[in-house]
Parts: sequence; structure tokens; C-alpha cells
Amino acid sequence: MMLTIIFPVLNERLRLESGITRTVEYLSDIAYEDYEIIIVDNGSEDETPEIAAKLCEKYPKVQYERINIRGVGAAFRRGVELSKGDVVGYMDIDLSTNIKHLGEAIHIFKTKEEIQYINGSRFAKESDTQGRKWYRKITSQGLLILLKLFLGMKCTDAICGFTFVRRETALSLVEGCSQDNGWFYMIEYLLRAEKRGVEILDYPVEWQEDYNTTVKIFKTVCNYLKQITRLFIEFNIKKHI
Repeated sequence: MMLTIIFPVLNERLRLESGITRTVEYLSDIAYEDYEIIIVDNGSEDETPEIAAKLCEKYPKVQYERINIRGVGAAFRRGVELSKGDVVGYMDIDLSTNIKHLGEAIHIFKTKEEIQYINGSRFAKESDTQGRKWYRKITSQGLLILLKLFLGMKCTDAICGFTFVRRETALSLVEGCSQDNGWFYMIEYLLRAEKRGVEILDYPVEWQEDYNTTVKIFKTVCNYLKQITRLFIEFNIKKHI
């Protein structure tokens, strides 16, 4: 089973080398060789491209792609398009989600053919989330309430930063999603998978807050509210057709 790991990055000069090196070393430690890593740069203005080029030289299974559109959604879509793996997914470059879950995901996809989608969750009962700032806890829980109340979300988290999907399903979901470029794209991706009846494993993870995050909270929340309204209207129209 070939695995494609997508790392969306934007101005990640401080974390890129560490994230890629730790991932490659972990896969080597568990003796897993059938993989590719795609760094998708969505508009960096720092030394990210130069660092990525050196990593590609050092690690043959790492490739770099630059797009001219900012946003995790745009980067993820491009990564899926480029992917060659039987399973494709993405992780945050800071590896806030414990990297041991990567090996666990590989084992699940190999042994449980019915599972199409692994959704990492910081908020499942068995999850262990450390260092979460109080205001981010409030925004995260508020978002989950809105997603469950208005869009009927079943999973316990939507944007953990650890998502893996069998490639055919991944491509089909990309085709069915909007062209939103930001973080909400990953929420829509999960919601559409649920609506289609995709077999999703809501997977509890160990997760550590990264205090150097580049996410802009207020701007992100405003976009989420707009996108939730859009999907609420769309899903309810389909109900009555």
C-alpha cells in the first residue's frame, strides 16, 4: 500500500526541516518505505522554497510543489491531484498530532478494508490534548456546536490536522467539494464524506498545541460562519428536492 502525505505550508522556515525530517525518520524507524511526501507551498515569502529544495535533494521521496493561491484547502486539493498513493492525507508541518498515529493509520488501512477515511480527533473521549489556549478551546467548541446543530456533523472534530483517505474516495470528494481555499475546505470535505455515507473512523489522538501557529483567529471565525451558512442552505435545498 503506497501512502501519500501532504504537508500544506506557508512561511514555514522555522518548522519545515524539522517536520519533514521527523516524518522521514519515523517512517524509517517503522520500516515503511512505500510512501511519498508532497510539500505544497501556498505562497511563502520567506526561505521555505529554499529549505524545501534542500529537503528534496536529501530525501528522494520528498517533492515540492508551489501554487499561487493561499490556503490549506487549495494546497490540499493540489496535493490530492498530484498524489500517487493508495491512501492520501495531510498532516500539519508542526506535527502537533503525535506522529505515532501515522503508523497506526497505516496499519488500519492495511487491515480494515471497510475504512475509507480516518479523521483525527482532539475531542474524542480517549483523546489527549495538551497546551490548548483557553480562547482556542472556546472557538473550537463553539465551531463544533454550530457544525453539529446546523450541518449535522457526526464526528467529534473537523480540523485536527490529521486526515487520511483512500485515494479514489479522496478524488471523488475533491470533485464534489467547493473551491474554498481556506481551512473550512477541510470541514466541508469531512461533512460531504459523512453525507455520502463514507465509512469514517473518528480517531482519538494525542495532540500538542503549537504556540507559533499562523492561523488568524478572528478572520478564520468570520469565514467559518459564512461557509456554514452556505452549506446549511445547500444541504437543506437538497433535502427538499
